Amino acid sequence: MLVLSMEREILFKREAQVAEITLNRPDKGNAMTRGMVDRLASIAAEIDRDRTMKAVVIRARGKFFCTGGDIAAWGALTPDEMSREWILPGIDALERIAALPQPVIAAISGHAVGGGLELAMAADFRIAVRSAKLSAPEVALGMISGWMGVRRVAELAGVARARELMLLGMPIDAEKALDWGLLTAVADDAADMDRQIGVWLERLCANSSEAMALTKGILASMRADMRHHHASAAAQAAASEDCREGVRAFLEKRRPTFK
Repeated sequence: MLVLSMEREILFKREAQVAEITLNRPDKGNAMTRGMVDRLASIAAEIDRDRTMKAVVIRARGKFFCTGGDIAAWGALTPDEMSREWILPGIDALERIAALPQPVIAAISGHAVGGGLELAMAADFRIAVRSAKLSAPEVALGMISGWMGVRRVAELAGVARARELMLLGMPIDAEKALDWGLLTAVADDAADMDRQIGVWLERLCANSSEAMALTKGILASMRADMRHHHASAAAQAAASEDCREGVRAFLEKRRPTFK
C-alpha cells in the first residue's frame, strides 16, 4: 500500500530517450515524505541503470514545485532519528539524482521552498517560470537546510549570496535567482518553459551519452563528501529548543519565540 501511494505521489515515465519524474502531491504543496524520498532514490537508481536514457526532467503538479520536507514527517523525530532516518536518506536521494550520468533538468513551475530548492539544485539545469520564488526558510523554524542545501547554494551562487539566502530566510524572485546563477533560464509561463526545455532536450539527445557522463563525473569530483557533516549539523539543530519551538509554532500557525 505504501509503495502504491508513493507511486501516485511521485510519477515516473520514459518517453523516447527522456525520463520524466513528476511530484504529484499538489494538495500538500508537493511536500516530501520519507516514502517520497525513498521513491526518488529508487527512481534515480533505475535511471542510472538505463543507459538508453539521455536526459531527465523533474516536474511538479500544482501551485508549488515543492515546499520541501513535510514537517509532519520530521517534526517529531529525535536528533538521532533526524540524522539517520531523514537527513541521510534525503541527502542520498538528491546525491543519486546529482550523480546520474544523464543531464537532469528541473522544471520549476511554482515556488521552490527549503528541500524543494535543494531538490532543484541537484539538477544540472534549472528553469523557472517568472512568477516562481526560491527560498530557504529553515532558520525561521530553528532548523537548517539539511540536504546539502547550504553547500549547493554556495557552490552555485557564492558564499556571500548563500549567506543572504540562508541566513535571512527570505524568498528571492526568479530574475534574481537567474542573476545569482541559481537558475539557468527564466520562462514567461508554463508553455514557454516547455518550449525552452524542448530545445535543451533536442540538443542533449543529440550529444554523446558517454561524453556527457564523463563531463559530469569531472565536475562532481570537485565536491568533497559532506553528507555526514550536514547530517550531524541537522541533528544538532533538531536537538535545540529553538527547533522544537519552531515546529510547535508552525503547527499552531503562530510566530515562534526563540530564546
